Amino acid sequence: MRIDRIVKAVVAALDDIKARDVVVLNVVKLTSIFDRVIIASGDSTRQVKSLADNVQVKLKALGAKVNGVEGAQNAEWILIDLGAVIVHIMLPAVRAHYNLEELWSARPARKAGSRRAQAGVPAK
Repeated sequence: MRIDRIVKAVVAALDDIKARDVVVLNVVKLTSIFDRVIIASGDSTRQVKSLADNVQVKLKALGAKVNGVEGAQNAEWILIDLGAVIVHIMLPAVRAHYNLEELWSARPARKAGSRRAQAGVPAK
């Protein structure tokens, strides 16, 4: 199944259950393990669990393979592995704490080898 079709199906499944702040990140240049990261928030553990369940049901109906699901027990952060696409569904506090959007943006705050970086001055 094509990645763009998987992404559209995941976003639609998240929208069905009113996910908040859905973000799709293209990480092709950052890792060879997967191509897209989708991050969404739910207002409660019940909603996070419902969002994850809906994503799995919709994708399986399209014939996509769900390789694994982690975090469904406490439902504060559920990760769904769809192969080329990884889905993170989180409570807002957990999402703010781990800040995956910044992690996957891979923009260094300063260049490690420069004199400015060694002096603790951010790069321009």
